[in-house]
Amino acid sequence: MTHDPNCIFCKIIDGEIPSAKVYEDDDVFAFLDISQVTKGHTLIVPKTHVKNIYETKEEVASTLFARVPKVARAIEKAFNPVGMNVLSNTGEFAGQSVFHLHIHLIPRYDESDGYDAKWVTHSDDYTSDERSAVAQAISENF
Repeated sequence: MTHDPNCIFCKIIDGEIPSAKVYEDDDVFAFLDISQVTKGHTLIVPKTHVKNIYETKEEVASTLFARVPKVARAIEKAFNPVGMNVLSNTGEFAGQSVFHLHIHLIPRYDESDGYDAKWVTHSDDYTSDERSAVAQAISENF
């Protein structure tokens, strides 16, 4: 496994920095986010250092994302949230502050729980032809 000696998450995985560990196996490490946006807010990271989703090999993603439901169910059993947000930020502009791929599991309890993930939709801004062109532009890059 590759590690970045300057990465805070690599240091957490290696035990150099303490964390509130939730789950660990050979490939994945999950721990409570120090910010605790809501009770049980957990980060799931690959043990292999990878900067973000753009740089992630499919095998690493497959292993990482396979653990998401397992950890989510444990949070659900522990705290019985009414919902959960699952997200990952890629790039500073998108809110990534630690440049080691990580998935946030943010349990939701009610409207006043401290998290707000609302956005403005632009569905009326695109014609059917424009949506098709956007889809084609993406499809051509596989």
